[in-house]
Amino acid sequence: MDNQASMTSKRQPDHHPSFDVVSLNMHKGVSALHLRLTAHRLRQKIRERHPDLVFLQELQQKTRGRLRDLRVGATLGLTPYLAEDFWPDWHYGKNVIYDRGHHGNAILSRHPLEHGLNYDISEYRFERRGLLHSQVVMGADQQGRGGETVHCFCVHLALLERGRRRQLDSILSCIERITPQGPAIIAGDFNDWRNRAEGPMRAAGFRDVFEVLTGEPAKTFPSLHPMLRMDRIYVRALKVLQAERLTDWATLSDHLGIAAQLSLQ
Repeated sequence: MDNQASMTSKRQPDHHPSFDVVSLNMHKGVSALHLRLTAHRLRQKIRERHPDLVFLQELQQKTRGRLRDLRVGATLGLTPYLAEDFWPDWHYGKNVIYDRGHHGNAILSRHPLEHGLNYDISEYRFERRGLLHSQVVMGADQQGRGGETVHCFCVHLALLERGRRRQLDSILSCIERITPQGPAIIAGDFNDWRNRAEGPMRAAGFRDVFEVLTGEPAKTFPSLHPMLRMDRIYVRALKVLQAERLTDWATLSDHLGIAAQLSLQ
């Protein structure tokens, strides 16, 4: 099943030989121990890095209580609040609906996004998950010429390993149908602390950015004392220039954010 994701208006991209990507499980905009709201500080921290693409998981788009506390209007939502006046394009994929609101995955972009579909990859009734797909053109000049399409996928996999295996099969089959080759990014919370995804992802042509540079994925969970390798930025047909754990974000969520600098091959 797929659903049309929320979208904003489009504009021409700037020309960049390389581009920056950030991924974070937001923990619904609260700190690791649920002691404080963090969306205000997260908004500022992301802007300080000014990445081209932002992949967010567990983004609580609408909720009566917290959005009121954040002084975000009920008709606005958290994604446009984070993106406002900085990332002109964004897609949000709704995964979980409850009485007070809903949450899901989001992709923010400095460049025009297209497509915006959210695929249901849930394996359990108690745990709704989605695969958010967007397309962005990178490397174009100011007239929009000479760019190349990069397919972007934001994902949050299941807590149970059997479900993750099935979800990964579904994700790779979906990507094979959409874009069997060429530049692509799959970023998000894989909950894959045993690194069982590495084999299937490598077979499909994807490599985690930290694995490329250091030999293994980054430890990102729990954020205050990272021990488990949960979060990934997998790339295909893209060159990895840098990768970084965002340790100064440790109090913003229960996961550390991760970042990468990439370029078209």
